Amino acid sequence: MKRILKFLTGRLFITGMMIVAQIAWIVWFLVDVSARYHAVSALINLTAIVLAFYVITRWNNPSFHLSWVFFIMMVPIVGVPVYLIFGRPGLTRATRRRMDAVNKKIEPYLQEQPEVTERLRTQHPQAASQSDYIWRASGQPIYGHTDSTYYRCGEEMFPVMLEDIKKAEKFIFLEYFIWDEGEMYDALVAELIKKAHAGIDVRLIYDDFGCISTMRPHFYRKLQKEGIKCAAFNPARPILAIIMNHRDHRKLMVVDGKVGYTGGANIADEYINRIVRFGYWKDCGIRLQGAAVRSFTVMFLEMWDFIVGGNSDYTRYMIPLSQMEQIESKGYVQPYSDTPLDDENVGENVYLNMINRATKYIYIFTPYLIPDQEMIVALCNAAKSGVDVRIVTPGIPDKKLVYQLTRSHYARLLKKGVRIYEYTPGFLHSKCFVCDDQYATVGTINLDYRSLYLHFECGVFLYQTPSVTQVYEDMMTTFDVSREITYADCQRKYPLVARMAQAALRLLAPLL
Repeated sequence: MKRILKFLTGRLFITGMMIVAQIAWIVWFLVDVSARYHAVSALINLTAIVLAFYVITRWNNPSFHLSWVFFIMMVPIVGVPVYLIFGRPGLTRATRRRMDAVNKKIEPYLQEQPEVTERLRTQHPQAASQSDYIWRASGQPIYGHTDSTYYRCGEEMFPVMLEDIKKAEKFIFLEYFIWDEGEMYDALVAELIKKAHAGIDVRLIYDDFGCISTMRPHFYRKLQKEGIKCAAFNPARPILAIIMNHRDHRKLMVVDGKVGYTGGANIADEYINRIVRFGYWKDCGIRLQGAAVRSFTVMFLEMWDFIVGGNSDYTRYMIPLSQMEQIESKGYVQPYSDTPLDDENVGENVYLNMINRATKYIYIFTPYLIPDQEMIVALCNAAKSGVDVRIVTPGIPDKKLVYQLTRSHYARLLKKGVRIYEYTPGFLHSKCFVCDDQYATVGTINLDYRSLYLHFECGVFLYQTPSVTQVYEDMMTTFDVSREITYADCQRKYPLVARMAQAALRLLAPLL
């Protein structure tokens, strides 16, 4: 009863109900007016047709178009207002202008290293083509002189993060989608407070919607009193607004511009398995030390200035690349970011490039397998070309509807030769690709529509680094504790009615 009462009085429920009430009022108003005046009804239908054509002409994913066009045309009186609120893929013009101004400011701090890029292009042209794409699409260069360490789970990574925080001398930046009070949060905040009291610049970004059911509305005030600067991305308000569709899904930590982290893990106890929610929670992360951390620093400050309207002195936080040359490392490291503010789906295209260029194998961790048509074709073509394509998804879901949507794609992929595994110990939240013993990516980008098209995301492209081998070894170990799904399994498990329901879910996937 306590849990139910807490949910009913929580910000998530109250905000959600207020938004639903507003949508219901708009729909009721339109129904009532259109019933009284046939001209209004005709105008709504005409608006639906015009809006459907507008959606089709947008340079977005065709699957995204199809779902919205279907919804708009089937129930115009609901589809039109819902699309205008939730379906528009961009932010407002004022918001876009603010982000563009920040983007221009960061360009001088993300310059290519000619000797690194030239060496890569000369010795490894195929890797260079992927790197060149990331550079041109996201503005993030490739680096040498960077050590990278991959962590198979949150409980391996978190103690190292704390040790790096304890060594901080100048600044600590943290940007996470979810924060939740508990052992992980308490240990982290305790160290951050110590550093803030010592005069170190400590800043924290959180996604307000990501924290809406985990943190109290004004939790940041306590942190600010301790000297920690806080900023909320896109605060969730119980008022309909077209920008509520976008979230900051990134996970970043930067210490002194020398050490940086990213990966799937947020700041909550399930990510380090201090509490059990859906069996064993398998996440991953990567630690960078050296030149490539420069990109993480810029990513954070860019988001900070966008949120608070600030004008950070980037030079103050940039370590000259010449000071990183003493770091001995093998291979190349290239952080990258993805934004819903442009027509470039960097996260998806990095994945597609890896799939299309694989010659031996490509192994994938993803918590949600909701690929669009381009991704499905790429995976199937690779498998039909003799590439060993394997995908690991959760064995225990965190969202049952999304889990059924994930499973609805199994049969088509399996039929073409893709191998699919479900992680039996629990929930797999990692987002990793590894390919041909040469390439890997680790980051925050799921194989679903929201992550690929609507969220701010980040990742790291790795080439010939020791961490590529670490990702591969983690994949092989995970296969051993996962159950391989067969095409026959899909036929037995899902009768005709269930398959029809899954087909309907696939149609609505971009709307979820």
